[in-house]
Amino acid sequence: MTPVELSRTVLHAVRRAVDDGELSVTVPERAVVTAPGPGGCGDYATTIALQLSRPAGQPSRRVAEILLPRLADADGIRDVVVTGPGFLNISLAERAQADLVTAVVREVGARGAAYGHGDALAGQIVALRVPYEVRAEVVADAVVRLVAAQGGRATVEHGGPVDLRPVPAPEDPAPLGADAARWALLHPAPHDRPRITADHLVQRESNPLFRVRYAHARIRSLSRNAGRLGFDAEPGPLGPDSDTAARELLAALAEHPRILAAAATHRAPDRLARHLVTVADAALPFLASVLPCGEEKPSAAHRARLALAEAAGTVLAGGLYLLGIDAPEHL
Repeated sequence: MTPVELSRTVLHAVRRAVDDGELSVTVPERAVVTAPGPGGCGDYATTIALQLSRPAGQPSRRVAEILLPRLADADGIRDVVVTGPGFLNISLAERAQADLVTAVVREVGARGAAYGHGDALAGQIVALRVPYEVRAEVVADAVVRLVAAQGGRATVEHGGPVDLRPVPAPEDPAPLGADAARWALLHPAPHDRPRITADHLVQRESNPLFRVRYAHARIRSLSRNAGRLGFDAEPGPLGPDSDTAARELLAALAEHPRILAAAATHRAPDRLARHLVTVADAALPFLASVLPCGEEKPSAAHRARLALAEAAGTVLAGGLYLLGIDAPEHL
């Protein structure tokens, strides 16, 4: 069950509750499913109950309790738990989990760096008017790439009335070098003042750009080492000892198409930059389980983990390309 399929399952539960007369709402067009947040559990969580609380005229937790049994008996779902004010935490059945891993990894493998590209802006021309300022120019360049990845075309003009004006850089970012300079300008939200400091060049975990590029380089190294051990990637079940990091990584990869569409639609490359950090932070702890340890022989689970890791590397490289930043093979 993919996140898109799970979203449809959530909406079907809402529709059943409406048909049964327990909810009086208009069924929304989509339900957002993400990895569970702090205090959550399971494979995915949805805020649909919080979204429907006001139009339903009922507390969000009560809405969640109405939806819970209708979700729990759906095919591919093992358990549903309500936490907090009404978060629905969903655990997939073992077979559905394996199918999800295989589906996402195969789609990334088939589409390569174009994974997540879509038609959200197909046929649209997005006219950007920006001031003569370095950050505005860099943001506009990234937006042009993102819009093209969603089937549209963006044009960039200067002069008023300006409609793309991020907070300007406090100083010239050029001394940071092309990649770090672009990251420094693109990673913060448009209303935040970018930091033009040497922190963006530091090769340590405190630097988000380093984590993203290091994760990509380490994945490429794992692929090379797997080749020396005589095995390659093959999508499939990750094995019984797959951990939280694997689930978080899978959720982040499955979210990538939605993030790209939102970044293009809202002219917000910072959303993509922060998502790449999320992917890298989920990937790095997972990578320790990819290769066999000691006398352990490569198994189907190792091949599946390598396939998931390589999918993460593909997403990181493709995302960095859309931001105009290099994804090195070695770091």
